[in-house]
Amino acid sequence: MGSAHLSQVTFDDWTKRRSVASLGTNAGSQSVPFQGWRNFKEAFAPELIERAFLESAIPVSRCLDPFGGSGTTALACQFLGVHPITIEVNPFLADLIRAKLAIYNCDALAHDFGVIVTDASALAGSVEESFGNAPPTFVEPGVKGRWILDYEVAEGVAAWLAAIKRLSKPLHRRFFRVILGGVLVEASNVVVSGKGRRYRRSWATRHRGRGLLDLLFCDAVQKAIGELHGYVGRKCSSADVYCADSREFLRKELSCELSVFSPPYPNSFDYTDVYNVELWALGYLKNFRSNRILRASTLSSHVQTARKFTPPPAGSRKLKVALNDLRTRRSELWNKNIPEMLGGYFADLVHVLNGVKASLAPYGRVWMVVGESRYSNVQIETGQVLAELLPTRGWNVESIEDCRSMRSSPQHGGKAELAETLLILSPH
Repeated sequence: MGSAHLSQVTFDDWTKRRSVASLGTNAGSQSVPFQGWRNFKEAFAPELIERAFLESAIPVSRCLDPFGGSGTTALACQFLGVHPITIEVNPFLADLIRAKLAIYNCDALAHDFGVIVTDASALAGSVEESFGNAPPTFVEPGVKGRWILDYEVAEGVAAWLAAIKRLSKPLHRRFFRVILGGVLVEASNVVVSGKGRRYRRSWATRHRGRGLLDLLFCDAVQKAIGELHGYVGRKCSSADVYCADSREFLRKELSCELSVFSPPYPNSFDYTDVYNVELWALGYLKNFRSNRILRASTLSSHVQTARKFTPPPAGSRKLKVALNDLRTRRSELWNKNIPEMLGGYFADLVHVLNGVKASLAPYGRVWMVVGESRYSNVQIETGQVLAELLPTRGWNVESIEDCRSMRSSPQHGGKAELAETLLILSPH
């Protein structure tokens, strides 16, 4: 399974020219290799990056994604022969992206897998050392009869982490940690979706033991190594991945001809909460302060942590009317800070796009998928608001396309009535 001298694999080899339900999401389409490393429902289809690449007015050698997520843009770029530049604030996701983009000697990786299997069966991982700083609800007995990981599963996680830590190659240590992170939720007592985390039905009567964790992890590793071996000959083998807040990190030196991304949607949901199991279990979060810092480093799309929001940008009548309507209905909102959050959200997006524009070559383009939200029957038309804001800030809005209709939250009926929109922009 060595990685040398393999024939080049193409974008078509990777996607198998599947039928895509929507460019804005992978949901409803056949999965492609590497997507299973950690389930990520919010990812858009890699075919969007291919289309942006093919329709570019200039040759594309470098592509920027300031909201890396699961790494869809970066991985698609490698198959297309484009050097990806990715910024992702979530350290687990940044490592997930790095692990997908790296080039491995698969024989050596398989050998180290055998090493950690042997070591993990012999090592006694310390639950207290691995989870001592995690929230008290994390490991059995938890708090008030609720916990995320059964104690036996937590022992298994600690043992695998101890075995992985003993490996000499940092590249391999990151790979195995990422794959272990990808199975943690399935081995836990909770399920996670784009709307948050909740306990499984009848979880308290179903024991999830060490054997389940070991089976999930070993199966995931073997599948991932198989994918790495089968898709090692990508047109581009290089990549730059930065774990940083894109609002602060973007700069002219990150030069590119294309930028394709999808920012968090203004739905008041903190997406870092989706990855709390991995962040705590793998040691990315050391204490509650580090958790607060991470949450405050994300786009102003949520109200789950106290923060000072930037005032809304001027220039959009739709945004001004929506914010005024929300302020008059503040008593009806589930959180009184939602109007300020939304103003800060669009201020953040304008700021990020200013950074992207500084990095973009003449005649370069931005392809950006955004989603609407709704509060107290006030619709936040994200794409239309940006179309009003951006022309006075150095952007041409070349195209606005509807990707799909998303469902609103249950308190608003759960109907498919929120638009997901593709904006194609160029600087002027």
